[in-house]
Amino acid sequence: MAAVQESEAVQAESEGSGVPAVVPGCNIPPTTSTASSTASSGASSGASSGASSGAATGGEADRRTLLAVLNFLQRQGLKSAEEALRREAGFAAAAVTCGSGTPGGSSEPPPDVSSVLSAYRGGGDSTQYETYYAGLQSFVESALDSHKAELQLLLFPVFCHMYLELVYNEHTQATRPFFDRFHGYQESYYSDDLRLLGSLTRRDQLERNEVLQSFRASKFVIRLSREAYVSLRRHLTETHSTHLLVILQVWPSLFLRLWNLLEHLYLDVYEGLPRARPHVTAGGLTGESRREANRAKVFFGLLREPDLEIPPDEDDEDAAGASGGSVTAGGSSAASGIVGADGGGTDDSKAKKKKPKKEVVGGKGKKQDPNAPLPNRIPLPELKDGERLDKVLALRESNRRLRLGPNTPPSICFYTLLNAYQGLTACDISDDAGLLAAGFADSSMRVWSLTPRRLRHVKQAHELALVEKAADDVLERVWDDRTSSEFKLLLGHGGPVYATAFSPDRANLLSCSEDGSVRLWSLHTFSCLVAFRGHARPVWDVAFSPHGYYFVSAGCDRLARIWATDHPQPLRLLAGHLADVNVARFHPNSNYVGTGSADRTVRLWDVLNGAAVRTLTGHKGPIHSLCFSPNGKYLATGGADGLVLLWDLNHGTLIAELTGHTDTVYALRFSRDAEVLASGAADCTVRVWDVAHAFEEVESEDFPPPSLAAPPDPLTGLSLGSYATKCSPVVHLHFTRRNLLLACGAYTS
Repeated sequence: MAAVQESEAVQAESEGSGVPAVVPGCNIPPTTSTASSTASSGASSGASSGASSGAATGGEADRRTLLAVLNFLQRQGLKSAEEALRREAGFAAAAVTCGSGTPGGSSEPPPDVSSVLSAYRGGGDSTQYETYYAGLQSFVESALDSHKAELQLLLFPVFCHMYLELVYNEHTQATRPFFDRFHGYQESYYSDDLRLLGSLTRRDQLERNEVLQSFRASKFVIRLSREAYVSLRRHLTETHSTHLLVILQVWPSLFLRLWNLLEHLYLDVYEGLPRARPHVTAGGLTGESRREANRAKVFFGLLREPDLEIPPDEDDEDAAGASGGSVTAGGSSAASGIVGADGGGTDDSKAKKKKPKKEVVGGKGKKQDPNAPLPNRIPLPELKDGERLDKVLALRESNRRLRLGPNTPPSICFYTLLNAYQGLTACDISDDAGLLAAGFADSSMRVWSLTPRRLRHVKQAHELALVEKAADDVLERVWDDRTSSEFKLLLGHGGPVYATAFSPDRANLLSCSEDGSVRLWSLHTFSCLVAFRGHARPVWDVAFSPHGYYFVSAGCDRLARIWATDHPQPLRLLAGHLADVNVARFHPNSNYVGTGSADRTVRLWDVLNGAAVRTLTGHKGPIHSLCFSPNGKYLATGGADGLVLLWDLNHGTLIAELTGHTDTVYALRFSRDAEVLASGAADCTVRVWDVAHAFEEVESEDFPPPSLAAPPDPLTGLSLGSYATKCSPVVHLHFTRRNLLLACGAYTS
């Protein structure tokens, strides 16, 4: 028989022979028996060994062990092995009752964890499920306070799977009493899951519900410290009524079949101190994230910027002209030369005036970020002339950027949409803060200009042929002034528009809708260029890559898709979430995509191969917003629980929990220098947070290494202020290039 070992991640792993190489949750010395090559001979050997043990000890625990083995053999139809074991043990057929730990209805000691595990999916007496679960509750409540926070994670998955088994086995009389008695003891953030669970009362309903099918097919991850795990194991060992450990020594494969709960649980045991309640990042539909899920290398660094020449603006030229020396009271320059008797200056004043040179910025002369991906890791589009000019303007404006902090909070400009009877459902502001696009529940979209310049169409083809291409103002002549207006109306979707997104060059606009399509619109002609159809259900979110060309969509089908603007079919399917994918965003280096789901998890996907490289759990409600920091190292997420969580992408750890919102957080945005984070929610408030302090703590030498399973206390008290609107839920936030905060929402009476 294969030796029983203890693994870091306590999970059953079967080899080709079907005999487990690692038995979950136990540290029992290996037995001397030899496993036979067939299942039937193995059953006979295990039964014979178990009978010998029962005859030798004659104790109550051995009687329970033999009864459990007989129950299993009876359910599996192994009649020959069952009869042989019954004759050798001296048990009558009437004494073997399914689900009963003792023969003939003798008194039974208080149930414990082993009773819960053995009864689950064991086909036992349905009336005993309440007793078994109450025993599990009693064990958790009597545990040490240091272990209780982790052991309580057992209650919800055991409750769900026991209820599902009652429904699946059509124990209609026991289903509702079991649910009514214990659902109130579950954590409040499972209320939506419990509401769905309570509505399922028939087996056919389980087969039609995709969320429940995913829940049953996935392992619920429970991360336990070594101390909490040993406490659970000691309880199993010291309780006389536990027979599973004795079965384990007799026949590990039988143990795995009886302890069917481990088909749905993944016990992740770590070395370190037990975690307190703030450290437990449970809340996901399948528990916490596995530690190995966050060990992949993430290239969070930024790509090297292209070399750009920044010509001096008028203010720079004036400053350069006056830099020859200080101006005296008479208005002459003290260093401009010797003033003659006639008051005229010498020609040296002209020689001293130097024309300001063009500044060259970009990646030239800078070292490659060691944490950045290779430039050719994924194909990215080359910069066009217009994009280069836009980057030059952005860099010029960044020189006048206000640095935000505790002493310099941002100024906020709120755009309120009045008389939005159509129902505002989406909003986006272009990178240069010149355009605003809004989507409505009546399937319409509107684009406004936030500058004095009005929106115009490009001229028709026959009119463009008459434009002189060599003219200096050719880019102005191509626009048709007859079509100018303050906003443009876009029609084409067949349902509510749930998201809009401007391209980095502001030439195109993306939108997604309940009709399952993603549409690409031209902002030159204000018409639909193409409709991307891949989602079979509503599409909740869409976003462009920071480098353009690629975009990502997130939908009700639990998938996120990566597209290219010149491909009608998706390039990648990102599958792994167990519920709707509500939000998706590209990483600043365009090599990764972050998604937030109604399963209360955040995932980071590699664009190169479509694999999930980070799984983050900690939210207690569906996730509706996320935002990467400008340096690409951190991620902020917000959800229906009103929390804003800050994550370190390098280690996949939670670094700060920002509380204050009382409703769903729909908008998050970092300032351009990543000193401040702004959050907007349905509670009609905008909150500003001092995240620079949190980042300094993470990057300090005193921050615990990522090898510790119990991270430090999430930082709190980072709020810089809360700003309330009159009655406008905040839908979107945007920092301008000079760190002015723009917000958008519709007034609701």
